[in-house]
Amino acid sequence: MKQHLGRQSGVQKVDVSLIDGKVGVTPKEDGQIDPTQLLKAVYDSGVTVAEMDVTARGKIVKDAASNFAFQVSPNQSFAIAPNDLSKGLEALADSPAVVTILGELYRKPAGKKKPDASAPLKLLILEVQKRE
Repeated sequence: MKQHLGRQSGVQKVDVSLIDGKVGVTPKEDGQIDPTQLLKAVYDSGVTVAEMDVTARGKIVKDAASNFAFQVSPNQSFAIAPNDLSKGLEALADSPAVVTILGELYRKPAGKKKPDASAPLKLLILEVQKRE
């Protein structure tokens, strides 16, 4: 069964510009958007996504295998792809410190390969915007 973007939990409105090809997704005031589900819903609709960047606030944690993850809520976290910026955040692991980051959650593989939908997305941190 294909999932429609409007049925993504927490979505108030989706704006699509046919002039410049931009899409805006507006969350409900009390809603949460799961980027992983949103990406899957887009692919299920037959549209190809080139990349997905996210801005989020959360904590750096270690998962069960001692890998670093970015936790945005008690039930939602993203594995972190290692780079220089992520290494600078490792000292905050499992501390109460909250950070706001800009990161790349998805980039289409080179060529015309279809992505492996079962592979977990890794967050590549592009910018640390704020530490609280």
